[in-house]
Amino acid sequence: MRGKVYNIVSLIIGLGTLVYMLYEIGLPVIWDNILVTGIWFVPVIGSWFIIYILNALAFREIIYEKKLPQTAVSFLTVLQITITGYAINYITPFVALGGEPYRVLQLQKQMPANKAASSVLLYYIMHVFSHIVFWIVSIGLILFLYPTKNVLISCLLTACVFYFLVYWILNKYKGGLLIQTFQALQGVPFLKRKVTTFVEKKQDNLQEIDQHIIELFQRRKVTFYASLFFEFMARVVGCLELYFIALALHVDISFLDSVIISAGSSLFANLVFFTPMQLGSREGGFVLALKSIGMAASVGMFMSLVTRIRELVWIFIGLLFIPIKSRR
Repeated sequence: MRGKVYNIVSLIIGLGTLVYMLYEIGLPVIWDNILVTGIWFVPVIGSWFIIYILNALAFREIIYEKKLPQTAVSFLTVLQITITGYAINYITPFVALGGEPYRVLQLQKQMPANKAASSVLLYYIMHVFSHIVFWIVSIGLILFLYPTKNVLISCLLTACVFYFLVYWILNKYKGGLLIQTFQALQGVPFLKRKVTTFVEKKQDNLQEIDQHIIELFQRRKVTFYASLFFEFMARVVGCLELYFIALALHVDISFLDSVIISAGSSLFANLVFFTPMQLGSREGGFVLALKSIGMAASVGMFMSLVTRIRELVWIFIGLLFIPIKSRR
């Protein structure tokens, strides 16, 4: 019952957000941008199907354990959960985590709830981790292609932040990532009482989920690296979208330039994480990234609009899976 309510609410909110975005952008603007992009709009949409396949492969690596036969979820099911989860994330007003409860609810139909929750949490950690690795690689590219003094200082500061994040993730999981996180939240004045009550009631569940996390990092290293590889490759394939858009505009950029643009714009958008569909932050990210490599801001605005249209298409596809899955 809870899953059905969540599906219905997600579908209503999703369709409402989709209609709002269509109204805000304007159908004539959408159509004009599709015409300008031309035939290149097909690979722009198609590249994200490849990305979602890679995401699903990474997710399934984490879900499946030989000692738990019920975790052998079919790839198509994982792919559907992945696409719909991201569609819900795009329309979530805060932090873009609305798709995670959906994924847990779908997975726990086939496996214990704690295993479903730990799989979703681990995939989210891996998704963030792959982003950090992608940004670190991009910093190397920026220093190689655009070695100026200001760029050097900015990249070194950013690299230090990323090193701290990697160290924190790899260090905290050993003592129980969830338990330590909730212990930290107990120090927040307005949250202390509620968090303490929650931890007391769910102590066993939290410990079991933490055990799954520890096991992935310590005993399932092949799974860890395979999942990280698929997620990292998804980031790389995502750069093709910008390269295709540039080709449609007859803008002379290399694939490595598109990697730098993708890294810079996504970093800026993730710093401003509390807006639905990253409204405004993505546009600003594209403009800043393109200006940093000496290109016109107008190209960044066009790229942002085309990626926004692509996003609307995949949101519609992801939301379409909700009633289809429910009927089945």
